[in-house]
Amino acid sequence: MKREEFSLSAVEVAAAPARAWPRLRVRALFRRPRGDSPIKRLFIHMALWMACLIAVYPVLRVVTISLRPANKLLTTSLAIIPEDATLANYIELLVGRPGRPTEFYLWIWNSLLITVTTATVGLLLSATAAYAFSRFRFPGRDAGLIFLLSTQMFPAAMLLLPLFIMIARLNLINSYLGIVIAYSVTAVPFSIWMLKGYYDTIPRDLEEAALIDGASRLGVLWHIIRPLSTPALAIAFLFNFMSSWNEYIVARIILNKREMYTWPLGLWTFTEQYTVLWGKFAAASILVAVPVTLLFLYSSRWLLSGLTLGGVKE
Repeated sequence: MKREEFSLSAVEVAAAPARAWPRLRVRALFRRPRGDSPIKRLFIHMALWMACLIAVYPVLRVVTISLRPANKLLTTSLAIIPEDATLANYIELLVGRPGRPTEFYLWIWNSLLITVTTATVGLLLSATAAYAFSRFRFPGRDAGLIFLLSTQMFPAAMLLLPLFIMIARLNLINSYLGIVIAYSVTAVPFSIWMLKGYYDTIPRDLEEAALIDGASRLGVLWHIIRPLSTPALAIAFLFNFMSSWNEYIVARIILNKREMYTWPLGLWTFTEQYTVLWGKFAAASILVAVPVTLLFLYSSRWLLSGLTLGGVKE
């Protein structure tokens, strides 16, 4: 220990009653004048490693099930790489089998088409609406913000019947447009609130200077606000993408044609009358996680600033 640390601890121990000496010695181990002590850092890293293991272990179990042969799916072995590990589930999922071609690529294509369209449309709607709520004062503005926030307090299951009636009256059942509308209804309100908070942190002087120079409001939004709000826009796109990529219930009531199934509906086909194809189920779950993981890694550089900068009002 450094001299200043020792003298400080000595003064505290001398001034404290005898029963407080053990507590002061333990506290001295975790305290340094600058930064954390090695023991404190050790405990922090141990806790982080334990949290990572707890989070990753279920994923490893899914990988284990995907590598098991069909006759060993119900084994109680805890080995990560099972005995007689095989890639048969992946091969059958990607290539198919004689007389039964695979539909996995169709499910992925439908999911990508729907989620990318939903994320793009939702981002355009939420970006323009959030800019209007942030920069303009109009009757019903505060009530509109509260209404958008209140829509997030209802569980998605309560919206199934109204969504189905709306989509059915528009004759959009079993259509890509119908599922995109249904997904956008649930994703846009949260994105508006997040982007509105981010826009509030951007100085208005930049927009006023552009308007004086002859720029239009759309020009200001595109050339001034858009580059400055890239982190928030990236996070809004990621949120819209993930919320529609993993969705099952709404797709189940709107999409009934097999050729329009997304991957959650496609995995449901592995549930047969008397059995569940757990090996193919696990293999498909690993493969469909790849696009979202790549998108998350690409947008992770904007994640922290996009989620936190708009949460502080200057």
